[in-house]
This record gives sequence, structure tokens and C-alpha cells, in this order.
Amino acid sequence: MNTRPALMVSIALLVLVGGCGQQSAQRLARPPATAQAGPALIDAAPVPVGPGPSGTYTVQPQPAPGSCHSRTASNGQPLPDPACTPGATNPAVTQDNIDSTICRGGYTSSIRPPASITDREKDANAKSYGYTGNLHDAEYDHLISLELGGDPNDPRNLWVEPPSPGHKPGSGPNNPKDTVENQLHELICKHTVALTDAQSAIAADWTTALARLGHPNGK
Repeated sequence: MNTRPALMVSIALLVLVGGCGQQSAQRLARPPATAQAGPALIDAAPVPVGPGPSGTYTVQPQPAPGSCHSRTASNGQPLPDPACTPGATNPAVTQDNIDSTICRGGYTSSIRPPASITDREKDANAKSYGYTGNLHDAEYDHLISLELGGDPNDPRNLWVEPPSPGHKPGSGPNNPKDTVENQLHELICKHTVALTDAQSAIAADWTTALARLGHPNGK
């Protein structure tokens, strides 16, 4: 009996199987495809970028008297007019350098404008917003706080924030927004929340910023 054809078939099968096994091994050895980034945490318009810290601050012009109108959040807290106060970021603070800027003790005090500048701006901004209450009870507030990489003296990032509901007249500013800012600062410095996401969230509505970022309790 002629066994040559059968032998040739067996050899062909061995080559075919060996080739398939080699290709399978190559496929297993390939690194997995890079996962595509998910959607942005918040779909908000980009926050304006301010001029940044200055060695010599000057009084900044404010919006025309009566041209700005504060809003009220769902929980009754005051919010600024986004046309007048959309927020502005500090270009000197980036995600890459947070550990040496906003997450370093003493940074914000080193860039804060003096009261001789902000007191005059506050008076003018109160007229912009038509605020007629006691200025002692209102805070001239950085919408994006300095500890979150907000610009120190861009008029787009500052407004006369009225007292919160239930505030005792004459007792001075008592701003619950400060607690939100501190929680966001902690999350940024733990590298849990991206700097730009926190800035966009607080500029849009500080009362919902933590929830929008998926951290309703700041943890």
C-alpha cells in the first residue's frame, strides 16, 4: 500500500495546526487595546482664564451699576449672575503643579489681593448687583476660591455675596460655601477629583458642586 499521500496529508495538518497555535499565542501576547476615556464629569462651558497673581494689584473696574442680578439656588442660597460673574481661573495653577501651589500651605495667602484693593472693588460691585444691605454682612467672594485655583483679582471671579438665609444681621459673613470649597480642595489634593472638574462644578452652582462630581458628602 502506498503511504506517501497519507504521510503528506499528516505533515500538512501538523504545519497548519502549528501555525494556528502560533497565531493564537501571538494574539494572547498582544497588549489589550487602550480603553477610551469616558465622558466628562460635567458638561459645562469652559471657565474663563484670568490674568493670574500679580506683585502689584490694582482696583479692577466692575460691571455697571444695576446690571447684575443674583440668583437663588434650590436650597435658597444666593448665586451670582453668570453674565457678570462666570468665574475665572488662575493660569499659574494646573493639574500638574497642584502639589506645589494650592495644595501647599501658605500659597493662597501669598497671592491674595490686599484689603486696600478689594474694599474699593467690593463697594463698586455692590452697586453692580444692586446690593443695599450691610456690607459687613456680605462677603466679597471668589466664586472659584483661591484654594481651588481661582484667579485672585479678576472681576469675573468676584462678587458681593449676600448673607445666607437665616443669617443674623450685623454678625458678619457666615458663608456655607466655604465648607464646600474646603471639601473640594481636599478631593483635589488627594487626586480624587480633577482640578478643572472642581472649578467648573463650583462655578456653575456651588450648592450642587459635590453632588455633580459624584462626591455628595465630600468623601
